[in-house]
Amino acid sequence: MDRSGFVRLALVALGLVVASFFVRGFSQLVFGRGVADLLQAPFAVVGFLLLVYLFVRATLDAVGLWRLEDAEP
Repeated sequence: MDRSGFVRLALVALGLVVASFFVRGFSQLVFGRGVADLLQAPFAVVGFLLLVYLFVRATLDAVGLWRLEDAEP
């Protein structure tokens, strides 16, 4: 994974977390709180786990155990 792919993946993860809030808000208006929680959960969990993976990957890069490649020109 190169650095531009890392940033792109981070933006996708943040987008998933933000999308989970929108899904919960709009579905709560239509279906109620219980269904809204069920619809929001996959977006929130995947986004959170992706952010945790990126944090671990960045930490391992900073320590020097698993390097991120530089983007090729």
